[in-house]
Amino acid sequence: MSRDGSAGLRHGWTTGACATAATTAAYTALLTGEFPDPVSIDLPNDKHPAFALARESLGTREATVGIVKDAGDDPDVTHGALVSARVVLGEPGSGVRFRAGEGVGTVTKPGLPLAVGEPAINPMPRQFMSAHVAAVAQRFGGTGDVLIEVSVENGAELARKTWNPRLGILGGLSILGTTGVVVPYSCSSWIDSIRRGIDVARAAGREHVAGATGSTSERVAQELYDLPEDALLDMGDFAGAVLKYLRRHPVPRLTVAGGIGKLAKLAEGHLDLHSGRSQVSFAVLADLVAGAGGDAALVEGVRGANTALDALRQSQAAGLPLGDLVAAGARRTAEGVLLGAPVEVDVVVIDRAGVIVGRA
Repeated sequence: MSRDGSAGLRHGWTTGACATAATTAAYTALLTGEFPDPVSIDLPNDKHPAFALARESLGTREATVGIVKDAGDDPDVTHGALVSARVVLGEPGSGVRFRAGEGVGTVTKPGLPLAVGEPAINPMPRQFMSAHVAAVAQRFGGTGDVLIEVSVENGAELARKTWNPRLGILGGLSILGTTGVVVPYSCSSWIDSIRRGIDVARAAGREHVAGATGSTSERVAQELYDLPEDALLDMGDFAGAVLKYLRRHPVPRLTVAGGIGKLAKLAEGHLDLHSGRSQVSFAVLADLVAGAGGDAALVEGVRGANTALDALRQSQAAGLPLGDLVAAGARRTAEGVLLGAPVEVDVVVIDRAGVIVGRA
């Protein structure tokens, strides 16, 4: 397993890479009678990882291999999951076909890179598996005609912790990965889910979507505008990901909803709102208060506040709408990122109890 040179964190492997390795081992066993263990695969960027086999089963026309996914040091929901591929010999000329096994979802809504009714095995993992089947066939004299059924143990349960139900992927997880490598804390799967959420909303004809920093702000936005489930984007800390994708794939209206602390950072121009990657500037909040006519005592109180919520409460007590000022700043940042794309933006700021304390 490789390490990230800057952070000292181990890289991991995607479900797509694990499924490719399992497929390669299973098809090799079908043609030779022996399972390669470990099994090596070829990935983009000159990566050639080897995977130990956790389970193996060989019949006359089918073989199954299970591989335990190692996500490295990334807090991935599928870390430690058993990813299996059952490879069945097909009729000559049938090519490579895919099926969703237990724990792998099925696409039920348009807007995703797969047709409705297809197993949720993304295009790049399909390419990886097909290329490795062709290589094994060439090496050991096979036809390359196979059915690949991919399964993930407890996948249906794990999928409830992902975006899949909202995206219309039902029954389990998606088999993902564009390079096969999981970069720790890159949050690439979350950002990809944001993009797919926008795609699904656009395909459903939604003209208003909401990006929320958390479950409370999402509930507030949904109730405020009576939005359907597929118009809700679990933005989390990735405001920039939402705005940049909407710039290229616009929806007529976007609501950004979040707590005062997260949106204060957006108002300051931060697009990644994670506490480890951006901080609230109380000097900036104090300047907002001063610009809105706050007296010297309030300005200094906000400058020395412990939290954005503390600054908000001081301002509320003085009758000054800091929440509205933060909302207006967040809206300016959003419009700056959208670069004139046809997206109307409004911002809703809440406190910890879910009470709206600012709008723009």
